[in-house]
Amino acid sequence: MKKLVSILLALVLSLTALSALAEPLTVIATPSPHAEILQLIEEDLAALGYELDLEIVTDYVVENPGTAAGDYMANFFQHIPYLNGYNATADEKDQLAGVIPTHFEPLGIYPGTKSSLEDIAEGDTIVVPNDPTNMTRAFLLLADAGLIQLPEGTTLDSIVTKYDVINPLGLEFLDVNAELAPTMRADAALAVINGNNAALNNLNPNTDAVYAEKPESLAGQSYVNLFAVRTENADADFVKALEKCVFTQKVYDLIVERGFVPTFEVPAAE
Repeated sequence: MKKLVSILLALVLSLTALSALAEPLTVIATPSPHAEILQLIEEDLAALGYELDLEIVTDYVVENPGTAAGDYMANFFQHIPYLNGYNATADEKDQLAGVIPTHFEPLGIYPGTKSSLEDIAEGDTIVVPNDPTNMTRAFLLLADAGLIQLPEGTTLDSIVTKYDVINPLGLEFLDVNAELAPTMRADAALAVINGNNAALNNLNPNTDAVYAEKPESLAGQSYVNLFAVRTENADADFVKALEKCVFTQKVYDLIVERGFVPTFEVPAAE
């Protein structure tokens, strides 16, 4: 009996020592699939010596400034153009580097009071996100769906507002914070919702949207979600650990299950 107690005590002390040696890894992320991915790999990170300290938020306001200020070692919520937009306005000391590209989240047009594109009538209201990056993307998607037209030469880098669209149907565009778009569906014919907020509301672009971006589209190649860290940490050991844990079959499968598109290949087993 004494021997068993000694073994158990030794095991507890060993686990305590390992926990004490683990390096904290502070990450701020939005819920789905970003935080879900991190929760899925938490034990894998622990095996590499990192104790995940995850803060989950539902907006796009605090993640980049908090990471730049050193409150978090990394964030996981944004695509490349959004990060580029942040860096374009941030001081040099607050610049962030994108690392570990993971997936593409199709922007979708979801039913509101109308259930298909064919049902749209003159003067109908469509909800669009109000941040410049996603608003332009939303109008490009609506143009691709045949509901509006855009000025010649419009690209993903253009800044397009509702005042710029060519609008034969006289549609009304209700621009709201992206996280509010799903809740506005009862007040509009259709709503353009980004992947993060669609997932939060159990909406899948592959099954619930009346129209969505395709993986082979320009948006599919451009709007890749990734982690962001301070520029001096781009090659840090914790980034390498995160990449090793993220680029796995179980993360790949989770991304697909959520209706998104992985942008990495699972490394062959060693």
